[in-house]
Amino acid sequence: MADSSESFHVATSPSRTSRRGDLTSSPGRDLPPFEDESEGMLGEGHLPGEEEEEDDGEELIGDGMERDYRPIPALDRYEVEGLDLDDEDLSELSPGARAAAEEAMRRRDREQGLSGRLRRGLLYDSEDEDDERPAARRRRLAERAAEGITDAEEDEMIESIENLEDMKGHTVREWVSMAAPRLEIYNRFKNFLRTHVDENGHNVFKEKISDMCKENKESLVVNYEDLAAREHVLAYFLPEAPAEMLKIFDEAAKEVVLAMYPKYDRIAHEIHVRICNLPLVEEIRSLRQLHLNQLIRTSGVVSSCTGVLPQLSMVKYNCNKCSFVLGPFFQSQNQEVKPGSCPECQSQGPFEINMEETVYQNYQRIKIQESPGKVAAGRLPRSKDAILLADLVDSCKPGDEIELTGIYHNNYDGSLNMANGFPVFATVILANHIIRRDEGVAAAELTDEDIKAIVSLSKDERIGERIFASVAPSIYGHEDIKRALALALFGGEPKNPGGKHKVRGDINVLLCGDPGTAKSQFLKYVEKVATRAVFTTGQGASAVGLTAYVQRHPVSREWTLEAGALVLADRGVCLIDEFDKMNDADRTSIHEAMEQQSISISKAGIVTSLQARCTVLAAANPIGVYVNDEMLARFVVGSHIKHHPSNKEGGVALEEVVLPNSSDVPPIPQELLRKYILYAKDRVHPKLNQMDQDKVARIYSDLRKESMATGSIPITVRHIESMIRMAEAHAKMHLRDYVLEDDVNMAIRVMLESFIDTQKFSVMRSMRKTFARYLAFRRDNNELLLFILKQLVAEQVAYQRSRYGAQSDTVEIPEKDLQDKARQINIHSLSAFYDSDLFRSNKFSHDGKKKLILQQF
Repeated sequence: MADSSESFHVATSPSRTSRRGDLTSSPGRDLPPFEDESEGMLGEGHLPGEEEEEDDGEELIGDGMERDYRPIPALDRYEVEGLDLDDEDLSELSPGARAAAEEAMRRRDREQGLSGRLRRGLLYDSEDEDDERPAARRRRLAERAAEGITDAEEDEMIESIENLEDMKGHTVREWVSMAAPRLEIYNRFKNFLRTHVDENGHNVFKEKISDMCKENKESLVVNYEDLAAREHVLAYFLPEAPAEMLKIFDEAAKEVVLAMYPKYDRIAHEIHVRICNLPLVEEIRSLRQLHLNQLIRTSGVVSSCTGVLPQLSMVKYNCNKCSFVLGPFFQSQNQEVKPGSCPECQSQGPFEINMEETVYQNYQRIKIQESPGKVAAGRLPRSKDAILLADLVDSCKPGDEIELTGIYHNNYDGSLNMANGFPVFATVILANHIIRRDEGVAAAELTDEDIKAIVSLSKDERIGERIFASVAPSIYGHEDIKRALALALFGGEPKNPGGKHKVRGDINVLLCGDPGTAKSQFLKYVEKVATRAVFTTGQGASAVGLTAYVQRHPVSREWTLEAGALVLADRGVCLIDEFDKMNDADRTSIHEAMEQQSISISKAGIVTSLQARCTVLAAANPIGVYVNDEMLARFVVGSHIKHHPSNKEGGVALEEVVLPNSSDVPPIPQELLRKYILYAKDRVHPKLNQMDQDKVARIYSDLRKESMATGSIPITVRHIESMIRMAEAHAKMHLRDYVLEDDVNMAIRVMLESFIDTQKFSVMRSMRKTFARYLAFRRDNNELLLFILKQLVAEQVAYQRSRYGAQSDTVEIPEKDLQDKARQINIHSLSAFYDSDLFRSNKFSHDGKKKLILQQF
């Protein structure tokens, strides 16, 4: 440096580019502007008044500009303090060692954010902006090129920005495509992968990357909520410009993976970042123009899928005339990229694909359809095509209920333009992440408050009776049907001993009854309360419509597999009304699905098996039978009166109309019941360790003897399996871990009621007496007493008709007869029965003085 009396700005060698104005206006130096020394510095052509124009700068390039670089010994003086030590240190290094040390220091500075202007995240201070002019920047880049620094390292030195969210008027897609924001996003995401820890302090992605590499996979799942908590700017940009952001994320993830496992690129050439838990879930029918090119999350059932096909990812062509290799050309999803002419011989083709150097990727197209339970009444379910690439192929199959995260794209479809006129575009979802519902998302909708209410409800001593009473509360009577439907909704436990033989856990139910006895209403109720249900009718369903069918894709002309009702109802309920109206051939086609819970397909070269793990509830009419139930009629009339809209207008209180019911327990609200079933099916898995096996074997043996002696319908081993499944379902109702004796007794009772009711009348009476102790389990005393009283009334009416040839309007039953029958089933007090609503609603009255029971007709 010059001495303190002078304030010249002296440039370092080799270039000395001091501003000329500094010399003429330096304080403390009284030199005329045209003295020899300053003239040598300023050069010729300096005019008076140039000091006034100093702020505008000077033209350094002109005549005599080489004189600015001549040696001036008086000014070419440098600091020497501290250089000796540096010289000693550097003189010991060879040129190769010195270059290696400098490269190591540069790498350390980049990692620690200490490289002068560039700190962590490549941020820089605003006061540094004027310190380095464009010329100096070009000189620095030239020096870096001379040192042999690669292009990738030069990209890392691109200046980034501190306020990434300040887009300076650009759209998000334009902003993230620029070099500086792109580099900032790259480094922020890379830092996020390296440093993100969970609440226990464990490095999240270190473990995820390790697990990914152990399984030779190429997908790294990133939770959007974690990204939003740490890097909210990246989380804001991601849904708006997903294609650009995911490409940056993939590159950053690949660098982090290769830093941990340097040779992993031999196994996976690309690393794909998969985004899960996007906050907003869109319905398929709600997708609009607003969602185009956005990252969306939707759910539905896979209804069809194509085979796995190779798709061009990076293609090279051979020129047939000069054999020059053209490319690489990176293909997009929307249009084919082809070369125009050969750069070697300028020919227009033809060109052939170079098979050896072209890179392919896996491609599969699926169709996702709205879940059956989410479609509004009277609406057709909407569907949307989705494209699966790379390792996402074969991650789902027809019948799977999935959650799909992807980019909502539009693409040209000529068939749409033919039908609707130009320009109309088709839409497709480019999948980024797929998760199947049966992988643990089923009960995700339950909140902590719901679980707390469910657990407290399960502690009720009469929870079983409350659940039975809550099934279809708007339908009178049919307690046995309600009990069977409740057990079917909860279901048993599937078993697969040794992975060789599957035993289903779902309970199939056939409702057989007269017209007008609410069979279809039961099915409709189950459709509403079940978490996943498909409703169909036997008359409007064919065999392939219930199972699966193969058809040609209208555009690609490829054979595709389409799922039927039973496949779409996988892990749910399939409801078939008018079961007796089905053809025999169609009915036999679902036998495999009902027992083996799979559907085998062998058509058009497609040989496969689809899962149909669902409960089948069917309703059918018996042949030529009709019963008119007076109480059912009274209930229907009362229900119409209660729910008529004129009640509100006329001021009639709804509570004044009391609907007769046979249960005295309070029902459970329907929404809570639905959540209770969902919780029990997902989290309760009762075991059979403590089950009374002897009792099951004994009842089976007794039933076999009785059916052989009376010539009734024979009982089979399937009835035992049904009892076990129903016992498990009853244990699930109480959220038990083990099947207890009460569960077995209830299962035996339900199975016996169903089996005995299908027999002839004479056989039915005999069996009811034989198995009375089983049928009486947990039955309400009032129900039993009412049943016995009705039998006494029927005997009295038969006696009157045979004796007098007519029936009186009032039937009198001695109280003693009912007491004798009640003592046989260990019931000794009848006062509660006389005071019950059930007793009065059946038009019975008690005369205590005469000790008679009267019924009016």
